[in-house]
Amino acid sequence: MEKPSKPDLDKRIFWDIRFEELDYEKYANFIIERVFERGDVNDIRQVRRFYGDEKVRVALLNAKYMPEHKWGLLESIVNKPIADFKCYINSQLFQGHLPY
Repeated sequence: MEKPSKPDLDKRIFWDIRFEELDYEKYANFIIERVFERGDVNDIRQVRRFYGDEKVRVALLNAKYMPEHKWGLLESIVNKPIADFKCYINSQLFQGHLPY
C-alpha cells in the first residue's frame, strides 16, 4: 500500500522551526501534537489522512500537554475519556499556583 502524500499544513503552526526541513516520519508525534494544539479542521484532517487514525490515537493519548479547550476534541477523536490521556493526568499532578 502506497503512503499518502505529505499533508498540506499551514506553516503558522510550525512558526518556531524550519518548516521546509521537517521530517514527517522522524517527528510524527511532534507534528500530530502541534497540529491538534494549534491547527484548524483542515490541518487535523490532513494529519489523520497521512498518519492514519491509530498512529494519531497513540500520539494523542501520550501527549504530555494539550490545552484544556481541546480535551473534548481529543475525546471524540480517540473515543476514550479524558482521564486516559497523559495531558490530563499531567494537568492534575501540576496544577500550578492557587488563584488567590
